[in-house]
Amino acid sequence: MSEPLQQNESENAKAEANYVVPGLERGLRILAEFSPREPVLGAPELSKRLGIPRTTVFRLLQTLESLGFLERADKDRNYKLGIAVLRLGFEYLSSLELTDLGLPVIESLRDATGFTTHIVIRDGRDVVFVAKAQSQSPVFSSIRVNVGTRLPAHATTHGHVLMGDLSLKELHALYPEGALNRMTSATPETVDALHDMIREDALRGYGVSNSSFERGISVVTAPVRNETQRIVACITVTVPRPEIDAALIADGLIDKVQRAAAELSRRLNYRSDDEHTFLKALGLR
Repeated sequence: MSEPLQQNESENAKAEANYVVPGLERGLRILAEFSPREPVLGAPELSKRLGIPRTTVFRLLQTLESLGFLERADKDRNYKLGIAVLRLGFEYLSSLELTDLGLPVIESLRDATGFTTHIVIRDGRDVVFVAKAQSQSPVFSSIRVNVGTRLPAHATTHGHVLMGDLSLKELHALYPEGALNRMTSATPETVDALHDMIREDALRGYGVSNSSFERGISVVTAPVRNETQRIVACITVTVPRPEIDAALIADGLIDKVQRAAAELSRRLNYRSDDEHTFLKALGLR
């Protein structure tokens, strides 16, 4: 590379850096620290994590609170995410082609099964529920899984199905520590064990969880692919029972979930006749 070109690239990088607003950057970094695992945080902890002076953190927290992005969690000046964050999240999710095309599909599946249905995607090591069709049955009122809920991918059937395209090497890159955080007795403890469970679901073309993550809650999940032939989401039915019993299977529950996933895949321009070739390339057929 010539010296003038290198100099121009360096100058461009510096120019772009000059457009970064430090206060805004710090505020967004604060918001990014909140998670389902740590929903409440205070200024001392945030200051320590981000390397920002505590007085600056206090001012940023008060600004974010005034705009509705944070709320006071208690009298000890701890904070939690506010409604403005949720509003932004809903705006983002509503803009996704996946949810626009998928909502009628999971609504039809809900009507056909009587169960609450969801569309779930993977975000790194988490799964995220991005669309929901709520059953009218009162038994579902106690199930607290809503749009925006995040769960650990390695510990859920949704995650196993969503990671169906990943090779063992890719899984090790995703979980470099090797040992996995065990949530229940059904959670795989190692990446190799996780890979075995993922392969089983990929071979079947769906996943079933009998209270493996939450007691008394079972699910049936099937993968959704797009025109790239990759898994981009899954459709899941939530069954408020300890297990998927023979009567539900005889009634075609698994087939209904698979058909719904196939319909959403079709809407995303996936061609099902490519599936056999794709699984063969992964060594699954």
